[in-house]
Amino acid sequence: MSLKEDINFSLWCDFIERDFLENRFKKLIEEKIIYGATSNPAIFESSISNSVAYGQQLQMLQANEAKTIYEELAITDIKRAAELLNDLYIENQDDGFISIEVDPELCDDTQGTIEEGIRLNSLISSENVMIKVPATNAGYEAMKELTSQGINVNATLIFSPEQAISCAKALDEGIKLSNKDTKAVISIFVSRLDRLCDSELFAKGLKKAQLGVMNATKCYHEIEKFENTNIRTLFASTGVKGDDLEGSYYIDKLLYPNSVNTAPLATIDEWLENGQTEPSEIPSEEVCDKYFKTLADNKIDMKSNYAKLLEDGLAAFKDSFKDLLNKLQKD
Repeated sequence: MSLKEDINFSLWCDFIERDFLENRFKKLIEEKIIYGATSNPAIFESSISNSVAYGQQLQMLQANEAKTIYEELAITDIKRAAELLNDLYIENQDDGFISIEVDPELCDDTQGTIEEGIRLNSLISSENVMIKVPATNAGYEAMKELTSQGINVNATLIFSPEQAISCAKALDEGIKLSNKDTKAVISIFVSRLDRLCDSELFAKGLKKAQLGVMNATKCYHEIEKFENTNIRTLFASTGVKGDDLEGSYYIDKLLYPNSVNTAPLATIDEWLENGQTEPSEIPSEEVCDKYFKTLADNKIDMKSNYAKLLEDGLAAFKDSFKDLLNKLQKD
């Protein structure tokens, strides 16, 4: 039995680029290695800036405003990815999705996010597309409204269990209002927490590379409590930086039932070569709570860590988006 058949675990690919879609992406789908894909402003900024595959379309679009050019390029890729993933989607509506994020500048604008989500969904016009919405106060309202209209949503930039609960509540309410088979994922960012906190934990005699997994597990438990099978936990930010850990560490530790792991290509390759193929042992809620009590006893301020990661994450996506728009305007 595969992990997909056994526990409904899906590996998605956290990358999109035009030449890649026509080559390796197809093979990964055909070989039943990946079951979906995700994109974000940083991925598009890198792909469009560094690949020659966009040159011809860029030439045709150069008279337009920068955001129009970006959307045309991105939507072309998203539509193609959706087409290539469509057979997976038809086979099992939990999978076969590709995500596109709303303009990161809209992260505190509920109405703007709703309008952009509806517009992008309409322009792409594929059933297996998810609109990515950051988990801010404005984002929660937007997620509920978009899913209530039958639009699939990927809630992104979740670091804290409180964010995970707010997303699950909004999505659960929205999906139930839609009276459709609307789907959603809640993207928990894993490795960034370790990169931020490991040195402080180590200095206090606590183990490194544990917090990200325990935090993601706590979020997973909170999401599963809603018992809505149309909402899955998605583990994101699962690439390893540096040589301290196995390259597939954040996949191996989080092979949980009814979950998704979206990973960069290098991480997928590491997992295929050396990774775990059996379901992971899931720390119980009690174990998670005991771990976080230990952190509190050691004066680790998780509230400020979560706030910093969200602030930094939003800023990074905004910066990538601005850099890309500036480049497109110059070209």
